[in-house]
Amino acid sequence: QVQLVESGGGLVQRGGSLRLSCAASGFDLDYYTIGWFRQAPGKEREGVSCITSSISSDNDRPYYADSAKGRFTIFRDSDKNTVYLQMNSLEPDDTAVYYCAAGDPPRPEEVLVHPSLADRYLEVWGQGTTVTVSS
Repeated sequence: QVQLVESGGGLVQRGGSLRLSCAASGFDLDYYTIGWFRQAPGKEREGVSCITSSISSDNDRPYYADSAKGRFTIFRDSDKNTVYLQMNSLEPDDTAVYYCAAGDPPRPEEVLVHPSLADRYLEVWGQGTTVTVSS
């Protein structure tokens, strides 16, 4: 069964850190772009970060939304078939349900800013993990 499972969410104080995991089963994550997205209560889903496939010419190139630059890091562990999102210096505005997704978009960075492209090219989505940052 092809699926993604997120974990690592929780409650953290402002300034704290969390590491989210996106574990795949039924397929090899190395062959796909993996994106992290989030949706806060009452808000639209937004892109956070993505990493290109390990076999592409970009070879694990990361991209970040402005809100994540300098604070979040995306990386792979191929042995564990898992992609991680390390989140530091968390703020209450980071509170959201975080989702990972896998696919093969022609321009990976564009899925972070165009929800329609994310929906079109990212074919497998996880169920989400909740991050709550208290002030």
